[in-house]
Parts: sequence; C-alpha cells; structure tokens
Amino acid sequence: MQLLLELLPLAAFFIAYKFFGGIYVATATLMVGMGLSLAVLWLRARRPPTMFAASTALVIVFGAATLILRNARFIQWKPSIFLWLLAVAFLVSAFVGAQPLAQRMLQPALGEATLPRRDWLKLNYAWVVFGLVTGAANLVLAYNVSEADWVKIKAFGLTGVMFVFILAQTAWLYGRAQSQDPS
Repeated sequence: MQLLLELLPLAAFFIAYKFFGGIYVATATLMVGMGLSLAVLWLRARRPPTMFAASTALVIVFGAATLILRNARFIQWKPSIFLWLLAVAFLVSAFVGAQPLAQRMLQPALGEATLPRRDWLKLNYAWVVFGLVTGAANLVLAYNVSEADWVKIKAFGLTGVMFVFILAQTAWLYGRAQSQDPS
C-alpha cells in the first residue's frame, strides 16, 4: 500500500502533463498529490516515511519555484537533488552510527537472517553510486532532451531503473543471506 501511495503522485504528474496542460499543471498536481500521499502515509503509520517526506519537501520547494518563476528547470532539478542527498546520507551512514543506512532499511526484510558488516557496506556504497549516477543522468537528460521526453523518461525510465536496482539489490541480499545461513 505504501508503494502505491508513493507512486500515485508520479502517475498523476504524468497524466496531468500529457492530458491537462503541460509542466505547470503537472507540477501543481505533483505538489498536491505528494502532500496528500504523505498525509495518508503519516496517518497510517503514525509517523512520516523519512525518504518520502524529504522528497515531498523538495517537490514543494522546487515546485513552488517552478510555478512562481515559470521555469521548468526547477522541477527538473528536484530528482537530482534528492538522489544526491540520498547518496550523501548513505555515505555518511557508513561512518556514523552502529549500522549503515542500507542495513537499517533492509534488515527487517531479512527477518532473523544476518549479514556481515562488509556486505551491508557493499549495499550501502551501491546506493551511493546509484544516487550519484542517476542524479547526473537526470540533469543530462533535462538539458539535452525536450521537456516532453524528460517527463516520459522521468515517469518511466528513471523510475524503472530504480525498480530494477532495488530488485537486483534484493536478489543479491537474499542470496547472501542464504549463503550465510548456518543450517
């Protein structure tokens, strides 16, 4: 359910862009959609999901700049800024705290299985590289393809790449966890 609530604003952004008036209508739709999704997620879990809350805050800030200044570049920068901040958070977590961020996020999915710290750090650094590369790719696309193509690539391409990355990471994680299982 959480994944659906997080993806609905992106779908609404794409639909608004395609059928109801372009980037400014789509940006306003995204701002409202993310705000509503965040409110529902917060009410359901009694606390806001941290990454989605950060993304929502960036959408509000960069979306407002887009609408006020009538410049689509601001909303196009938002994915890169978010991904780079995410990369920094993963990098810092490798040196601060008892567990890297990848372990804090993914350990609950493993249940009782455990992995050595070096494996968690590999996952953590994979997120750092992913955030840096996809953030840069977003800006390259924003400046080198049409706005309409950027919207399509953002809605389907970059989101698809993130899903593939998460699936690959999950498969690797479960494979490592099973190979560590002493039974």
